[in-house]
Amino acid sequence: MEVKEEMEMLLQIIASGLLLGGIYALVSIGLNLIFGVIKIVNLAHGDFLMMGMYATFFLYTLKDINPYAATLIVFPAFVLIGVLIFRLIIKPLLGKAETEVNTIIATAGLGFVLQNLALMLWKSDFRAIETNLTGKSYEFGGIMLSSGRTWAFVVCVVVALILYYILMKTKIGTHVRAVSQDTDAAILMGINVNRIYTLTFAVGIALVGLAGCIITPTFYVYPTVGLYFNTMAFIIVVLGGLGSFTGALIGGLLIGLVESFAGVIASAELAQVFSLLIFLIILFVKPEGIMGKGARV
Repeated sequence: MEVKEEMEMLLQIIASGLLLGGIYALVSIGLNLIFGVIKIVNLAHGDFLMMGMYATFFLYTLKDINPYAATLIVFPAFVLIGVLIFRLIIKPLLGKAETEVNTIIATAGLGFVLQNLALMLWKSDFRAIETNLTGKSYEFGGIMLSSGRTWAFVVCVVVALILYYILMKTKIGTHVRAVSQDTDAAILMGINVNRIYTLTFAVGIALVGLAGCIITPTFYVYPTVGLYFNTMAFIIVVLGGLGSFTGALIGGLLIGLVESFAGVIASAELAQVFSLLIFLIILFVKPEGIMGKGARV
């Protein structure tokens, strides 16, 4: 009987870790897509997630639009925001001296602006929404699965499959992969690199906005919520391999499992510390990340 209970507990920890990892992976995909193609680090990534969460919160509280239905509004809206941000802030910095440093400073400044704008408009209050899934769980073979995290995991898988199909099976995906591998060669082949950059940045921002919609029923919304997810996203992206789409998924699931086991073995407060330790160990053993430097998908 004890063996059965221990096995059920182990499976519960693994399932919870995978669901949490799915959320982390969903948040990280957009960041890795932008880095893999444009080669810039977007330090405002978590703050766009925060804005997506606020957009979802107000769509639900003011218009009674379900967070999952809100993705149909938030995703295209964030595509437009991504296009504007790229053309006004990022594009003028590309192809010049110290591009990497300048884009880091620019996106960090943008992140501070978004945080302070949220503080000014909505104060520092913690906000939450309750949907018909709040507090509910699904039982599968004696394992309890949080409904909110389960659907977030499902969305992560669907988004990953769609993005993989677009990158590997479509003409635009071929262009994106060509630009990510060799920008100069892509230009010689007649690919409009500026258009690919704009599209990639816009989709990356839209993906993190979509992630904001999906996780809003599960997490509190407040102006600095993006800082935590920004940290986790960067850990996952570097851990999986910079620019590797597959690496972001593997890294997210791995960190989710580590935090789940750490929460049981030690405490929830120390879970992120264990994630950082695993991150450092893997980078010490394999500095290029799990999928390596050359990986792009």
